[in-house]
Formats: sequence, C-alpha cells, structure tokens
Amino acid sequence: MSLTDPVADMLTRLRNALQAKKKDVNIPSSRMKVEIAKILKDEGYIKNFR
Repeated sequence: MSLTDPVADMLTRLRNALQAKKKDVNIPSSRMKVEIAKILKDEGYIKNFR
C-alpha cells in the first residue's frame, strides 16, 4: 500500500519546475497548501499563487 504526502508532492513539483525553468506550476489545492504558499510568497521563494 502506498501513501502520499501532499506537502512533499507540492515541494517536489516546485523543485522540478524550477529545475526545468518553468514559469508556472499546477498543483492541486488544499487549505494547508494555500497557507504554505502564502509563507513561501512572504519569504520571497515564489512570486505569486492563485
């Protein structure tokens, strides 16, 4: 049985997009991910999210 970690998945998608020099990344949303994205934006790691 395999379990998924949504936060690790989000961070992996961001890291992979950065390495591939992508401007946009599509990530399934949840309340927790939105809060993490707010922190990443406040700290300057990402430009914006919606």
